Amino acid sequence: MEVEVRRRSLLLGGLAIIGGAPLLQPARSSNLMKPAGYLPKEGTALWKVVLLGTQKTPDEYRKALIKSGCHISDRANDILGKTSCAQQVMEVDLVNISVGELGFTEGAQYKAICAHGVELGLELCPAEVGPALRLAYSDQPRNEWPVVAMEAITDSYGGRSIFTVEHGSEGLRLGGIDVHADLFCRANIRFVFVRRKKNSDL
Repeated sequence: MEVEVRRRSLLLGGLAIIGGAPLLQPARSSNLMKPAGYLPKEGTALWKVVLLGTQKTPDEYRKALIKSGCHISDRANDILGKTSCAQQVMEVDLVNISVGELGFTEGAQYKAICAHGVELGLELCPAEVGPALRLAYSDQPRNEWPVVAMEAITDSYGGRSIFTVEHGSEGLRLGGIDVHADLFCRANIRFVFVRRKKNSDL
């Protein structure tokens, strides 16, 4: 309970503490290194294939996550209720890449990270990737917290929030963070993007 209260208070202040270290924070005034115009080989490597559409509604995802033993944060539960779900089962190929690997060696704002990932040939995730990945990723290593690169969803408080897929002291959890305009992400934060399928994959 104390950890959750601390997490919420820090999120409201624009700073997230995960595992005792600040990961997301307000933008700094210093100039950021301009990222290179290409991705490293590890950046485009397939990380996971996730199925969308296995659950047809947000409530089906809630029930499936709870049944599997996953926790759902209040913020995640809020935006889950506004998440569109595929009505047919489809595969998406996911890439797991750090802010630094994208070329932002000193970190960057969330909006810049998403924009640059798209420039380099990646795609933002459908919001459903959040709960679908959480449901499928039962063997997630402890203290891993990838952030889903996605179009933010307006939550019930008027904020703009996205999903995180967490394994911490509480166990497996679908989390959420407020991506206000100046949200700054350190170089070691890892994001999940969709990898575009090559013609040979189709």
